[in-house]
Amino acid sequence: MLTVLVDGIASGMLLFVLAVGLSVTLGLMNFVNLAHGAFGMAGGYVCVVLLNRHGLPFPLCLLAAAVFAAVLGLVLERLLYRRLYGRDHLDQVLFSIGLVFIAGAAVDWLMGARQQLITLPAWLSGRVELGFVGIGVYRLFLIALCGIIVLALHLGLVRTRFGSRLRAAVDDAVVARGLGIPVERLFAVTFALGSGLAGLGGALGVEVLGLDPTFPLKYMVYFLIVVAVGGANTVLGPFLAALLLGVVDVAGKYYVPQLGAFAIYTAMVVLLILRPQGLLAKAAAR
Repeated sequence: MLTVLVDGIASGMLLFVLAVGLSVTLGLMNFVNLAHGAFGMAGGYVCVVLLNRHGLPFPLCLLAAAVFAAVLGLVLERLLYRRLYGRDHLDQVLFSIGLVFIAGAAVDWLMGARQQLITLPAWLSGRVELGFVGIGVYRLFLIALCGIIVLALHLGLVRTRFGSRLRAAVDDAVVARGLGIPVERLFAVTFALGSGLAGLGGALGVEVLGLDPTFPLKYMVYFLIVVAVGGANTVLGPFLAALLLGVVDVAGKYYVPQLGAFAIYTAMVVLLILRPQGLLAKAAAR
């Protein structure tokens, strides 16, 4: 039971790091970016190439994956995404879905369609014995690292000047510009931050989730579930949703494997019925 719980928490935290960028762009910037998983895929492949072909240390590979995805997100935001701010969500969906297929085809051509594997360093391999239960060291590493990221994101968006400026720019961009707030620069930095987190999550998830050119499509629904259940205008909501869904998913596959992913979809439906505005969102006034 403890092993399932720890694996579920680690899976949920990894899912949060992958999906939080979508939560930020959708909730704070009102942009539906279904190509968000492509940045996670990019980070995963950067990690694989640097680790397997060049033998760089794993922490350096994680950093390179996050930086590469952030820079890629910044470039695409400046060249492409910014042209669709304020457009209909259908236009944004069609555009981002197109990017998903382009990214998948490009990766398939460059890296092939096979599943990518990595060898973790010795200090992240093995298990830690807690009583009569063995817990994977890498799972504990995921929980610790992702926990730090959650705390930093929450404090950064709630307690800093950057976070207050971003919320002001989203609420009323015209007034924000009149007050001297660089709205375009804020949006670019926010988009790059979300993309970088997705890249980091993709690199961390190679060992847990696997990696191939179908990665963005395979986990797109999971990202949307986290945002829908947790709410798109907060960080803690998607975090709690990712934890809950991660535990339900792992427990369902462990105890009732014949149901597959049915458990997580059932949990999503139940949570959306009970909390249609999101886990931490306030109900609309009647």
